[in-house]
Order: sequence, then structure tokens, then C-alpha cells
Amino acid sequence: MDKRNKLLRNNTVQSLIASIVCIIVGLFIGYIVLLIINPSGAWGAITAVIKNFLYYPSKPAAIKYFGSTLVKAAPLIMCSLSVLFAYKAGLFNIGAAGQYVAGAGACLYMALAVKAPWWICLLAAAAAGAIFGAVSGALKAYCNVNEVISCIMLNWIGLYAVNMILSNVKEPASPYTVQLASKNPGALLPSMGLSSLFYKNQYVTIAIPLSIFAAILIWVVLDKTKFGFELKATGLNKFAARYCGMKEKKNLILTMVISGALAGLGAAFFYLSGMEQWSCTQTSVPGMGFNGIAGAFLGSLNPIGTIFSSYFIQHINSGGAYVDKTLYCAQISDFISAIIIYLCGFVFFFKLWMNRMLDKRDEKRAAASKKGGEA
Repeated sequence: MDKRNKLLRNNTVQSLIASIVCIIVGLFIGYIVLLIINPSGAWGAITAVIKNFLYYPSKPAAIKYFGSTLVKAAPLIMCSLSVLFAYKAGLFNIGAAGQYVAGAGACLYMALAVKAPWWICLLAAAAAGAIFGAVSGALKAYCNVNEVISCIMLNWIGLYAVNMILSNVKEPASPYTVQLASKNPGALLPSMGLSSLFYKNQYVTIAIPLSIFAAILIWVVLDKTKFGFELKATGLNKFAARYCGMKEKKNLILTMVISGALAGLGAAFFYLSGMEQWSCTQTSVPGMGFNGIAGAFLGSLNPIGTIFSSYFIQHINSGGAYVDKTLYCAQISDFISAIIIYLCGFVFFFKLWMNRMLDKRDEKRAAASKKGGEA
């Protein structure tokens, strides 16, 4: 029993249980909403969202579309790491969306206009995201401008700036940028044989293992290095960090630089796969950066946890494509994701409730054993 209590008090175990509860409750509420809209197709719709690529009966098709889900999960992992890294330093990087846009603009321009190789495009995307992050970090460090405000403004500045820049490399008859495969195949990320594992899904590239490696690297930096300790100390109390000799302003700026670079790389991982083209007429910031907030918190702000949480979020988002469009809109998967994100805000209270429940149980057990001893 002591081992069980010790296990339940473990922070990682509590986070895992809380995340699973959030997912189950979110799916249940989504199912209730589907029942309200149209009861006849509710079970089929929620099943389609959960199954995603398993919707296909043949194994080759299922594995191929599983690869497509992984392709979209890779940039989401990077955006989740971007949000997580900033949060560890006490910053809420809602600008991951704008940094993602900047990375997309930089990598596509370098690929289509300059015709640079893929690794140069990756570096350009990371640099563009880092610059956007540095602006918010500098405003926070030296002018005490709330990073949420500066990030939101930069999101829209980045969107319209990228639209203008990429208009120079778009197709003549459409608002989309020229396809990489036809203009500059050397800018496409290499597959390294991974595509053959997913029945020749050409979009599966080294972005998938690179995103997982990035998560492991961020975990090592935050938990195993002096630099990571200083960042977390600055986030907990910048005044105490300054008193201990830490350069809190430098740490704030550097944190946002790294966060921006991660989001920028996420955009490069996606657009350099060739799966999608950028639309130069879009009027909304891509949701990948905002979904990174969900991935970070559903993963309990753990770099390794973001790998699984990001995949799950992308899994149900992609599953929305298989919902019967005559009965429901495809955005039902976004609705379910939003509910799960909202419930993530109660993870702390769930942990508090669980610890209180365990404390009361220990008190009752101690009182019972005391009575037994007196008898």
C-alpha cells in the first residue's frame, strides 16, 4: 500500500492521470454535443475522430496516412516546445504562431527565390523565428512590455509581412507559392529511407526524428544543465535570481530567442516536406502555433510529454476530416481539442485534490492503526 501511495504522489504519475482524465472528459463532452446536433451519427462521428488513419480498412492505406499525421505532428511538437521553454522562464509565448509564420516565410523564400538547399532553409527559418522572439524578449527585459501584448502584435505583423514577401514566389494563376518539388527539389527535407516505412509517403522526412530529438535536447537543457536551472530560477523569481548573480534580462531575451527558433524550425519541418503551399492571401494566423499551447499544457509542461500530447492533438484534428460532412462540420475535432485544452487548466486543481485525498486516507489509516495498538 505504501508503494501505491508513493506512486500516486509522484508528480509524473499525477500529470499522466490528469492528462488522461482531460482527454476522456473532453471526448465525452464532444460526444454529448454531437448527440445534440444529430443523434443518429454521433457515435460514428466521435469514432471517426478517434480512429483517424485507422478509418482505412487496408493496412497500406492506414500506415500511409499514419505517416501524414506524423508529418503534421512534427511541427506541432516544435511549437509545443517553444511555448514550454518560454513558460519555464516565466514567459507566456503566445507569439509562437507569429514565430512559426516568420519561419515559414524565411524557409520558403530562401527555397524558392534564392534556391538554397534544405539545411540553409532550416537555418533561415530558425533565425527568423529567433528574431521575432528576441523582439518580444527585449521589450519585456528592458521596457517591461508584457510579452503577451508584443507577441500578439508580432503575430499579425509577421502574417502580412510574409504574405507580401512570398507574393514574389507564388504561382501566377493562384495565391499559393510555387511547389518546391518543381522549383527547387533540393530544398525538400531528405527522407533518409523513412518514406518507404510508410508505403512511399513522400512527405515523411527527417523532420519527425528531428522533432523528437529536439524534445529530448530541451529536456536535457532544462533539467540537466546550469543554463536550464538559471532559466527556471529566473521564471520562478527574477528578483531572487538577480540577487544570486544571475543575469535575468539576458536570460529572458535568450529564452525568447530559443523559443522563437523552435517555432520557426517547426514551420520549416512542415513546409519543407512539400505537403502544403503557403497561401499569400490568408487573413488568419496558422493555428499550429496556438495548438502548441495545448500540446505544452496537455503534456504537463514536460518536453517528453509534449511528444505524446502533440501527436494526440494532431491525431484528433486529422480525424475530423473523416467525419460525415453532411451531418457535422469538420471543425468538430477542433471543438473537442478546445475542450481538452480548457480542461488542462484544471490539472493543478486535480493534483491538489488527489494529494488531499491521499492525505485524508493516510490520516484514517494512521488513526485506525493507533486504535488497534491501544486495544
